[in-house]
Amino acid sequence: MATIEECRAALDKLSDSMQHAEGNVRAAAAMDRSVSCHITDLDMTFAGRLTGGRIEVRDTLPGPPREKAQIRLAMKGDDLVALVDGDLHFARAWGAGRVRLEAGLRDLFHLRKLL
Repeated sequence: MATIEECRAALDKLSDSMQHAEGNVRAAAAMDRSVSCHITDLDMTFAGRLTGGRIEVRDTLPGPPREKAQIRLAMKGDDLVALVDGDLHFARAWGAGRVRLEAGLRDLFHLRKLL
């Protein structure tokens, strides 16, 4: 099971990748939205913003998200690490119910370029 530190490092790695992306991916990452990522097996939530092409984690909180972010993810820590490392394909993980993504329709349209 991935640790909270490994999950945070995975989010940092994802943020770095997004910042250095080009084309459609860079445009999609340029959104300004509140974000939460609930790590279900650790029952911890990373909360922050997607802004300036990066994910800025502002809080790490126990339990599920306290506020409804505009973009909400939920998954096990191992799945987060595998997604960021390229060992798990997002669409397959989402289709299998390993990853939950909730957002408005417009945001989902933009996010499909990232995922």
